[in-house]
Amino acid sequence: MATLPAVERPPAAVADPPAARPRTGIRKYWHLYAAISPFYLLFLAFGLVPVGFSLFLSFHRWDGLGSMEWAGLAQYQYLLTDADFWSSIGNTLIIWALATFPMIFLAMVTAVMLNSAVRFKNVYRFAYFLPNVTSIVAVAIIFSSVFSTNFGLMNALLQAVGLDQVAWLNTPWGIKVAVATLMTWQWTGYNAIIFLAGLQTVPGELYEAARMDGAGPVQTFFRITLPLMRPVLLFVLVISTVTGLQSFAEPQVLLQTNTNESTFAGGPDHAGRTMVLYFFQQTFDNNDFGYGAAVAWGIFLVVVLFSIINWRLVQRRGED
Repeated sequence: MATLPAVERPPAAVADPPAARPRTGIRKYWHLYAAISPFYLLFLAFGLVPVGFSLFLSFHRWDGLGSMEWAGLAQYQYLLTDADFWSSIGNTLIIWALATFPMIFLAMVTAVMLNSAVRFKNVYRFAYFLPNVTSIVAVAIIFSSVFSTNFGLMNALLQAVGLDQVAWLNTPWGIKVAVATLMTWQWTGYNAIIFLAGLQTVPGELYEAARMDGAGPVQTFFRITLPLMRPVLLFVLVISTVTGLQSFAEPQVLLQTNTNESTFAGGPDHAGRTMVLYFFQQTFDNNDFGYGAAVAWGIFLVVVLFSIINWRLVQRRGED
């Protein structure tokens, strides 16, 4: 009887190893998060935590050394009735208005000139931007000489045309004009560069069509340039509001005095004492850190309020 050959059993199939689960989220991009983590750690340590502590501090009385004493809303109640705080708001708004509107006008005119076909355009752009990167302390010292009563350049010009001298740094309105002039000089070139960037995005075909229709330079500016530049104008206005309402170094250095009066006093009759100067005076001169924190939050609310007002006004004009 013939025997059948033995049939070998097929080898057992080797099971494939389980597929690794794809990494998602933080596990997948951990190296990218690690690369940007220093910014967030520094912002947490030097930005968010101090802001939170200032809010906590505004509800306490503290001289910086002793123990804190709970005050509740008493600091804010006093802030609403503090005549000096409201006076600092008025000074700040006047200086801001005297500086911002001429600055925006001059920046727009400068941007239009820089946008035209002239030689050495890049040199002019650098020259106009230079004041913004110059030390504000050095600039304020120079302007204090320009507005000096006896030997200042401004009074020399006034006398040259037959006018009397003005005690710029000793009268309320003279102080405001001097501080506003300094701020205008400092920020005109910076905003001119921003306006220039906006002007270069306007299509040239629109200007050619306007010229073919017989529109002059003034009509072209108000009918084409200005409407298309409204988003840039809104940005400049909001940024100027934020920076202008937080002015500190300009009046502090320009109005510094050698008398026993505080350098945060804002000159004679406190005419140049802005909101931030008042904050420094309460915090570091009076050692009232709790009330100083309340003043800081009051400044924040004022800046936010006026930024929203400017935003709405420009948007409403755009809709009209």
